[in-house]
Amino acid sequence: MKQVVGNVFRGLLMTLGATALLAALLFLVANLWVLGQTHSRIEHELPLCVGKQVGIVFGTSHWTRSGVRNPHFDARMSASARLLRLGHIDHLLISGDNRTRFYNEPITMWRDLRGRQVADADMTLDYAGFSTFDTLSRAKEVFGVERALLITQGWHLPRALFIADALGLEVTGCAVPAQRVSGVWRLQVREWVARVATLGDLYLWRREPHFLGPLEPLQIAPRSWEAWLFPAAGDPAAGDPAAGQNILSDEVSEGEGE
Repeated sequence: MKQVVGNVFRGLLMTLGATALLAALLFLVANLWVLGQTHSRIEHELPLCVGKQVGIVFGTSHWTRSGVRNPHFDARMSASARLLRLGHIDHLLISGDNRTRFYNEPITMWRDLRGRQVADADMTLDYAGFSTFDTLSRAKEVFGVERALLITQGWHLPRALFIADALGLEVTGCAVPAQRVSGVWRLQVREWVARVATLGDLYLWRREPHFLGPLEPLQIAPRSWEAWLFPAAGDPAAGDPAAGQNILSDEVSEGEGE
């Protein structure tokens, strides 16, 4: 009897061991696949990031759980403002979580970017970017984006680029300058797990975004020299780029307040 029980126990251990080994192998292969498909399109030097008309900025909390300012948030905002100044992008789609009236990532990013001298006309807010998948789905289906520069941390970009590829977006990634931050390894480990979950989202249970809504194509303001050279017909601010910028800013502000 004891021998039978022992054999059953050993068989169970071997089965569990084989299952764990297979799971670990699949976990590793899935991550290597995502990294292999995307690494060549990630630029880690900000001035060298490939220019696109639209830059997509992914939301994150302004504060950490310990109550200090989130360095990852600051890095994304600083990089986004700098890319606009360098002329690598013309417009920012800032997308984040707005599940409750007490937590609003897009508005927080908008306020921070305004403090960095980014004009209202150069930003569009997406209030339903509940996840990387939702942000990219809505960028295409709601805001009509076809090509974009993704702006976020280097460890986040492989998954974001992979999702964008699956959705039919033409994208490259700009890794924001990294800072020495304690506990960042936890985010990196979580990202390895998230990459595997992403494969399930895309190819097994065919995930859908939480909310899409009607088409709202981005209103991209022309650069000042373009507005001066090619004024729109009937534009009261034609020939005056500064006036046109003010009108666009007013319209965007009113729309955001609704």
